[in-house]
Order: sequence, then C-alpha cells, then structure tokens
Amino acid sequence: MISISEFSKLDIRAGVVKSAERVPGTSKLVRLEVDLGELGVRQLVAGIAEEYKPEDIVGKTIIVLANLEPKKIRGVLSQGMLLAAVHDDKPVLLTTDRPVPPGTKVM
Repeated sequence: MISISEFSKLDIRAGVVKSAERVPGTSKLVRLEVDLGELGVRQLVAGIAEEYKPEDIVGKTIIVLANLEPKKIRGVLSQGMLLAAVHDDKPVLLTTDRPVPPGTKVM
C-alpha cells in the first residue's frame, strides 16, 4: 500500500501521439513522439510493436507517466512511459473515452 501523498508524486497525463516508428534492429520497440501540452513533446520508447503498428497509433490519445526519469533503451532516449494494461501477455494501451487536450492531468 502507498499513501495518497506518494501517489500524488506521479505526474500522469494524456498525450497525443504525433509520430511513431519501429526502433531499428528490434522486434518489440516503437519510438513515439507524444504531445503533452504545456510539458512539450516527449520521446517515448515502448515495447508495443508486436501488437500495434506505428501508423495505427499516430493521432491516438494515450496515458503517459510524465515524470519518470529519462532512460536510454537500445540507444534511444525515453522521456516517460506510456501506460498499458496487460491482457494475455499483450499490451493494451490506456486511453480516454472522450477527447481531452494534450497534457490533461490524470487523477
């Protein structure tokens, strides 16, 4: 269990995928450019290529953990983490049921 103050440290935002492409030399990784509104455009690397074609996620609203420490994944800098449910060992992207502006906080 965590406290509400610990949970409040997470900066979770809605973001719009502006571009997406496979990471060369990998079978699972996709590099995404995601508009997070006032936080700017962030580059994310996610292991979703086996379930999602890059061209199919451009324009989608996804949910992003925006204040995760940046990390290089296979030589590509990831500046956050997209959130997904896992069903039958496959990622299912979290999204919103209605349009919201990029950068909208998730509570």
